[in-house]
Amino acid sequence: MPGLKSGLARAQVFAVVFSVAVTIMSFSPSISGQQADQPHASGTVTPKKVPDRAEARLPEFVDITNSTGIKFEHLSSPEQRYIVESMGGGVALIDYDRDGWPDIYFTNSQSVEMALSGKKAKSALYHNNHDGTFTDVTDKAGVGYPCWAMGAAVGDYNNDGFPDLLVTCFGGVVLYRNNSDGTFTDVTKFAGLSGDSQWATGAAFGDYDGDGWVDLFVSHYVDFHLDDLPKFGSSKTCQYRDIEVQCGPRGLKGSPDNLYHNNGDGTFTDVSAAAGVEDSQHFFGLTAVWSDFDNDGRLDLFVANDSQPNYLYRNNGNGTFTDVAEDAGVAMSEDGAEQANMGVAVGDYQHTGRMSLAVTHFDHEYATLFRNDGQMSFTGVSDASGVAAGTRSYVGWGDCFFDFDNDGWADLFLVNGHVYPQVDKGKIGSMYHEPKLLFLNQRDGTFKNISKLVGPAVQIPQVSRGLAMGDLFNDGRIEIVVENLTGQPMILQPRGGEKNHWINFSLEGTKSNRLALNARVKATVGDLVQTGEVLSGGSYLSQNDLRIHFGLGSHTRVDKIEVQWPDDKKDTFNDLEADRFYSIREGEGIISSQQSHISH
Repeated sequence: MPGLKSGLARAQVFAVVFSVAVTIMSFSPSISGQQADQPHASGTVTPKKVPDRAEARLPEFVDITNSTGIKFEHLSSPEQRYIVESMGGGVALIDYDRDGWPDIYFTNSQSVEMALSGKKAKSALYHNNHDGTFTDVTDKAGVGYPCWAMGAAVGDYNNDGFPDLLVTCFGGVVLYRNNSDGTFTDVTKFAGLSGDSQWATGAAFGDYDGDGWVDLFVSHYVDFHLDDLPKFGSSKTCQYRDIEVQCGPRGLKGSPDNLYHNNGDGTFTDVSAAAGVEDSQHFFGLTAVWSDFDNDGRLDLFVANDSQPNYLYRNNGNGTFTDVAEDAGVAMSEDGAEQANMGVAVGDYQHTGRMSLAVTHFDHEYATLFRNDGQMSFTGVSDASGVAAGTRSYVGWGDCFFDFDNDGWADLFLVNGHVYPQVDKGKIGSMYHEPKLLFLNQRDGTFKNISKLVGPAVQIPQVSRGLAMGDLFNDGRIEIVVENLTGQPMILQPRGGEKNHWINFSLEGTKSNRLALNARVKATVGDLVQTGEVLSGGSYLSQNDLRIHFGLGSHTRVDKIEVQWPDDKKDTFNDLEADRFYSIREGEGIISSQQSHISH
């Protein structure tokens, strides 16, 4: 693909320059087997020499989609003449039958032409058969036709122990209650969510007031109407580098966001204005995610806005929030520019116990990496980390931090695909179908673009949107599930590489919400200390596996596991065997432990 070779070269050159730099960042995490770098009086850090991570024997990503039996295909208009046709395609991993194996839900969207003629697009739920294959159970489950579907998020809103499914739509949201028998019921109206008629995009469940019931935040995008369609290529905001394209989002009106408080009786109340998160500026909201970014025991909220500043709502502890994005350093890029903020990954990539943010963007911008420095202060390190150079040529969507090679350090994966099919006809260096990107964590605050080193599947150009990650086959490897705007999805599985160890945790709250959303697990093996968090939503219109997975490198046991529950209680476990799945119930301890399903 155009731009990839030059982007990779720039990233490699930068890695060499960076390794001899005198100053890098205000702190450095402990490196497994080494002492943490010590700061000078000036507060800067002299980095220790770290081996080139790309020289290690890496796994290869293999496209296993065909062998899974998944036949889903996302519908798409060939010309994408309207913005509403180009933004969909979310995927959710949801263990809906609680058998310990992640199932997969794909959202689907019709075209404007289909909608105007009354035709619908069918979303799909695939049940995990425990043997590497999936079975389409959409009709039995009753989740095939929620709406003009955009994305999905998972949360147990009624605390019955079975995960429920929230689908965002062009035209509001649909809440499917899990009936615990393999079927779902649309409870949108009863739950008090049917008043939302806007273009809903990202959604996330989280218990922001600590009452044990998960609340719901829904971001909204453009104020778009089928009876008032913008004319293709009609103004400067409907052109891209002198090519006539769909209109928006700039030049169109935005829509406000919504926060729904869970009443604990199966219903929600809209508290957007009272809480201060109603988005009075009507920004173009895409992705939202809850996390305690300042580690004060209260959930904060990050909202990625397309072509406008992001929101970072600090939880004030009294049911209200304050937008601190500008002061925190995450409103705009490190260059102080507004960007087309799309997908959001949350993770502790430096082993500091603080959750950092990676945000995908449009081409000729770059993916932003915001390093969490504590006390609600972030530093933009996109250039310094090596992420910017490799992402400038692409339009990024879903993204995630995950441990690709199980070495104990979270890597970064991004999927790409342009918005305008028309770019293929122009001589502008952009292509509609784009490859995916994998950045290997170098353990020193930097990443290396290894996209061309991990097999040809990653380089297959597609028009990707949603991304979800999880251990689909319970064998200790993390798969990547990609939903593409056009055609079939792609499931990537890492194979080969070093025989590193791992450990996996499934959490169940009792006093906390049953799915233990936003609980954190801290795993300590010598001086290798990792932190993971159970997250609803994130990526782009997607939902990752709710289980927490840690790579352990050569370690065969974990010294200590600390579970910080959302209600601020803590459970501690010592000397756990690696390569196992542990289920932990709040206040009761480990209730089950299973070996890897497949030895590899």
